[in-house]
This record gives sequence, structure tokens and C-alpha cells, in this order.
Amino acid sequence: MTATGTIDRPITHNPQKQAPMTSSTNEPMGSATPDVTTLGAHASRQNRTREMQLIPEALARAHMHERLRQADEQRQGARLITARRMQRRAERASLRARRALAMAVMQ
Repeated sequence: MTATGTIDRPITHNPQKQAPMTSSTNEPMGSATPDVTTLGAHASRQNRTREMQLIPEALARAHMHERLRQADEQRQGARLITARRMQRRAERASLRARRALAMAVMQ
């Protein structure tokens, strides 16, 4: 039994095994466009499929790049906070040393 396919249920999804499109018999000759060739269409379809398959990878790469940038910003912020904390600690130690020296000189 040879069943013909429909638009919703084609016989095959492989574009190479599909019959080429031809103009209908009730159209006058040369009225619309000539018969469609599938050589260029197949190449562009393959390229589009490859691009579609690479979209999630590109999105993941962009997401990872953004996360790395955020992590680097947070590390820089943490370094700045640590440096300010150590600076305040050093200033307090310097004041204590000054006071101790002043007390030693006064006596």
C-alpha cells in the first residue's frame, strides 16, 4: 500500500527523500515561478539546523561569561573590604603605639 503524505503527516521528514515541488496542472505554463530546486534549500536548511543546535551552547557560554564577570566583581569588592578593614586595624595599632610612646616619655 502506497499512502501519500499530507502536510501534517509527511511520508518522511528527510528533505533528500521528499519529492521535489512541482507546479500544479491547473496553472497556466509560465504563470508563477518555475519548479523549485532543492539544492540550495537543503544546504540552507542544514546550516539553519546547525545554527539552531548551537544556540543553547552560545547562550550557556554567554551565561557563564556573565557569571565569571560577576564573580570577579565580587572578588574585587571583597578585596577592597578586606584592605579597608586591615587599614583601620593598622591605624588603631599605630594610635596605641603612639599612646604607649607618649606614656613612656611622660614618665
